[in-house]
Parts: sequence; C-alpha cells; structure tokens
Amino acid sequence: MSVFLRVTDIFKANVNDMLDRMEDPEKMVKQMIIEMEEALVKATSGLAKAMANEQNLRKQQTVLTNQSRQWEEKATLAVKSGKTDLARQALSKKVIYDGQVQQYQAMVTQASNTTSQLRMQLDTLKGKLDEARMKQSTLVARSQTAKTQKEFSTILGTNVGQGAFAKFDKMEKKIEGMEAEADAFSELSGEAAAEDPFKDMEKDMQLEAEMAKLMEKMNSGGGAGA
Repeated sequence: MSVFLRVTDIFKANVNDMLDRMEDPEKMVKQMIIEMEEALVKATSGLAKAMANEQNLRKQQTVLTNQSRQWEEKATLAVKSGKTDLARQALSKKVIYDGQVQQYQAMVTQASNTTSQLRMQLDTLKGKLDEARMKQSTLVARSQTAKTQKEFSTILGTNVGQGAFAKFDKMEKKIEGMEAEADAFSELSGEAAAEDPFKDMEKDMQLEAEMAKLMEKMNSGGGAGA
C-alpha cells in the first residue's frame, strides 16, 4: 500500500508551483515521469504478489475442504457399518477442518478485496501516467513560455525605468531641447538682421532732420544779421 500512497502524493503535488521553483522544468518533468514509471513497476509487482497470495489461500482452503469432505465420508461409512464411536471420531476431525476452512475463507475474502483494490489503483495509476506523458510537452512549453515572458518583462521594466532605453529617451529629449533652442536663436538672429537696415534708415532720417533744423536756424540767424 505504501507504493500507492507514494504515487498518490506525486499526483497530488501542485505541478505549477513545482515548475515555478525548478531551474530546469524539462528535466524535472522527465524525472517525475521516471518516478511514476518506477512506482508503476513496483505497484504491478505488489499486485502480482497479492494475486499469488490469494491463489495460495484458495488452494489451502480447497485442501481443507477436501479433508473435511473425506472425514464426512468416513463418518458416513462408519455409521453404515454400525460403528458409532468411530463415526463420532471422524466427525470430530471434520469439525476441526470445517473451522480451518472458515478461517481460510475469511483470509481469502480479505485477500480478494485487497487484490481488487490494488488492481483498481493500478489501473488509475496507468491512466495518470498516460495522462502525464501526454501533458509532458505541454507542461514544458508552458514553463518555457512563462519563463521567457518573465525574463522579457524584467528586462523591459528594468531598461525602460533605468537602463539603456531610459537613457536613450532622456538623450532624445535633451537633443530636442537643444534643437528648439537653436531654432529660437536662429529666429531671433534672423529678425535682428532684418531690423538693422530700418534702424539705420531711421538714424539717417533723424540726422538729416537735425541737419535741416540747424541749417534753417543758421540761415535765419544770418538773415537777421545782414
């Protein structure tokens, strides 16, 4: 029975938790299936022994039943021969064998129940092993997918937050800022260059106006002196 308890523990294990903790899921799954196969061999051997034990008990019971029948026949023969005391002796032997037959009957019943239970458990074990073999590739693929997704998420989260991607984004923003400043300076320089001629013209006009005023003033003063 310990063999079947061991197998039951294997199948009741949380496969997903085991896959999360294992470093090599494919290797571990294969190892689990190997353990199941070994358990199946032991369980088959245990069932064979139980069946052999049941057969031996049935044989012993048959021998005792035959002995009881023989003593009953002897008792019958003694009664026919008028030998009552001898018949009683034969019947006493029969009673002893009948008691042994009853004892073996109980053992045979128990052995038969055990054999039936082991056979059902063995059939269940075979079904579970077949199922595990079919799921082997699926479990390995699921584990590899989960591992890859976890690694990708870790790499992406690390680099986006503080790694190369973050530095690249920061550098890109810095360059964009520099470009914006350059454009602003270029625009301001262009406007300044465009305004310089007009400022010179205004100065010239002011200068001419002042010159005209001065000439008018001098002319006016000269006329009065004449």
